[in-house]
Parts: sequence; C-alpha cells; structure tokens
Amino acid sequence: MSNVAPRTSAVPAPSAAQPRKTPGKAALASFLGSTLEYYDFFIYGTAAALVFPALFFPADNPTAGLVAAFATFGVAYVARPLGGMVMGHFGDRLGRRNVLLVTLSLMGLASLGIGFLPTYDAVGLLAPVLLTLGRLIQGFSAGAESAGASTLTLEHSPEGRRGFFTSFVMTGYASGMVLATLVFVPITALPKDDLMSWGWRVPFWCSIVVLAIAYWVRTHLEETPVFEEAKEEALETGTARKLPLGQVLRFQAPDVLRVLFMSIFSVMQTIFTVFGLSYATAHGGLDKGAILTINAVTIGASMLVMPAVATLSDRIGRKPLMLTAMLGCSAALFAYFWALGTGNLVLVFIASFVFMTLLYSGFNGVWPAFFAELFAAPVRYTGMALGNQLGLLVAGFGPMIGGLLMTAGPTGWVPVAVFGAACAIAAAIAAFSARETAHTPVDELGSPYLTATRTK
Repeated sequence: MSNVAPRTSAVPAPSAAQPRKTPGKAALASFLGSTLEYYDFFIYGTAAALVFPALFFPADNPTAGLVAAFATFGVAYVARPLGGMVMGHFGDRLGRRNVLLVTLSLMGLASLGIGFLPTYDAVGLLAPVLLTLGRLIQGFSAGAESAGASTLTLEHSPEGRRGFFTSFVMTGYASGMVLATLVFVPITALPKDDLMSWGWRVPFWCSIVVLAIAYWVRTHLEETPVFEEAKEEALETGTARKLPLGQVLRFQAPDVLRVLFMSIFSVMQTIFTVFGLSYATAHGGLDKGAILTINAVTIGASMLVMPAVATLSDRIGRKPLMLTAMLGCSAALFAYFWALGTGNLVLVFIASFVFMTLLYSGFNGVWPAFFAELFAAPVRYTGMALGNQLGLLVAGFGPMIGGLLMTAGPTGWVPVAVFGAACAIAAAIAAFSARETAHTPVDELGSPYLTATRTK
C-alpha cells in the first residue's frame, strides 16, 4: 500500500461563504427588478398626465389639478434619498441580494395598492393623501433598487465586461416603459367613463405579474463574491463597526457630489415621458395613443442601443459616452419640443428617436456601471444610492417645474428646454471631473476610500 497521502487539500472545497460570479443571472435579476420599478413609475407618470388631475383633485381648476398631480409624481423622489440611505446601509452591511428582495416587494405592493384607491369624489381630500402615501412607498423602494441592482450586477461581472452586464439595469427601464405604454395604449382608447372608473386601475393591477417573476429570479441568486470579500476585510480591519453613510461622506464625498450632479441629467427622461406627453396632447393637439406609441417605440429601440453603448464603454471608457449623451441631449431637447409644436408625427418620431434612442441611451447604458465604479465595495451601495437619489430629486419634479416654467404661445416650451439644457450642462461638468473607471480592476475601485482606510 502506498504511503503517499492523497492531495485533496490542493483544491479548496467550495464554500457557501465564497459564492461564485453569475453575471448572466445577476443581469436577468436586475433587468426584471428594473422592469418592475420603471413599469410602476411610468404607469404612475402616465396616469398623472392623463387622468389623476380629474380623479384625485378638485375639478374646478384643471391647471392646478395637473400641477398637483405632477407634484405627487415628484414627491416619490423626496422619499428616494431616504430609501437609498436606509436600504443602502443594510445593503453594504448585510448584503445586496436580501435588501433587493425587500425593495422589490415594497414597489410591487405599493403599485397594486394604488390601483385600489378611492377617488376624490368618493372620499374627498383623503384620496390625494392616500395617493401620496402610495407614491412615497414607491419612492422609498426605488431609492434603493437601481443602486442595489447596479452594485449587485457589477460585482458579479467579469473584468472587461462590467459595462455590458450592468447595462441591463437600464435595459429593464426601457422594458418597463414599453410595458407601461403598451398597457396604457388600449386603456386610453376606452370610452371616457370606463377609463375614469376602472380602466386606469388595470395597469396598476398588472404589476403583480412582474413582481412575482422578478421575486422568483432574485430568490435564486447568490450574494456577490466582492461583497463577501469586502465583509471579511472589514472584519479584519475593524471598519465593519462603522456606518457606511459616515464612511462614504468622510472619504468619498466628492464622488457622492459627482454622482448627484450627473444624476440631475435624468430630468431629460421625465421631461420627455411625462411633461412631453402632457404638452403634446394639451398644446400640440396630438393623439394620446400616438404619442404613447412613439415613446414606446423609441424607448424600446434603446434596449438594443444601451448594451451596445455599454460594450463600447468597456473599450474606450465611460466618460466619452456620458459627455456625448449629455451635451447632445441639451441640443436635441429643443428639436423635440419644436417637433411637438408642429403636430407632425413623422417629425416627432425622428426627434424622439434621436433624443431618446440614440443620445439618451449613451447615458442610460453607461451610468449604472460608472456610478457604482466610483465607490469602494464597503460603501458602494450607500454612496451610489445617496448621490443618485439626491440628484433625481430634480428629475422627479421636472414635470412640475416644466408646468410652472411654460409660458403662453407656440414657443411657450422654450423655458422648459432651457431648464433641461442647463441641467445637462451641469451634469457634463460633473462627468468631466470624474475618474475614468472602465479599466480599473474591481478590487481597486473607489481609490479615495481604499487609500484612506488601508494606510491607517
């Protein structure tokens, strides 16, 4: 008999504490979660533009009702930073996966509840109060969803393809928008009495289907190896006892500000999908269904553009594509509103395609990876969520600000376009000042934090 001991120790046994990277599964989970988030947000925005002013607010002042409905759309963005801070804290301390299951459930159940709310005619002022409460819960959930999904997918992705896999976070945005639009197109064709009584509720009820599918996929996803390694290192260095919020503000506050200002660029999205819809139908004389269809086609086409742009960013860097999108959209927004004013659907489609499909996709396909890459793993969820959601406050109130800025006459949209362009230029300055991260190894991301904590 041989006296040579078997060499079983040469190959480490797999451990539950060392999860493997599953980029495809993580991308799918993020895609579905983002689909639910943006489906819910878009059906709310569409309803706010088309039916909520008459259903949940006094009917004697339609303009005030429209501004109030847009305000309830924006109030969710007030709750988003709180959701980002609270859930980001737990995501950095306890793990990305379980927190994302909570945010997903909150979003789906809040949307389902909105579909059952009584209207102003039934319960008076209680109706807008309940509507606002449901919207706040949506916002709290959404404040953690995109940052968590981006962080989780990034940390599951292989080097050199982080942009591609993480882009599916915002591919889910396009999917959610398309689903929301496809649901609303036949709803808006209903007789007015049916639309105002039960028709508008159907899109909210349908969110339960997306919730069930996304929840099932996320329950079958492992925690990220990057988080587990960061957790072990934090225990060894003693930083695990410290709050992620305090740590990220201490060591990476400039990066939080960069993400905040870059996120302001998202005002382009809400101006296009919510304010633009209202302007096109109320002032451009365009058919609701036609505009919704154009929005669905142009945003749906971006589902192909975003992964392509993200793949390009893996090769040439994130910043060139971000800057192109920001500066390009600042000019294209004027062309979009001009096209709406002509009432010509062909021109509206061309302007929408250039603005949303080609240019805005350069931002949407890249920011989930770029924002997450600016932060070190122990504070990544918190840092990205905090900066992103504070910046999105402007985006959330973009439609309301647009309603207040708009003036009378055929060029009344110009102040709205100037506002959007100013936000885009501020975002471009922030992007220009940021570090390029595309080719930095994942364990070296967040250099200000790493330099400060590893030299102590």
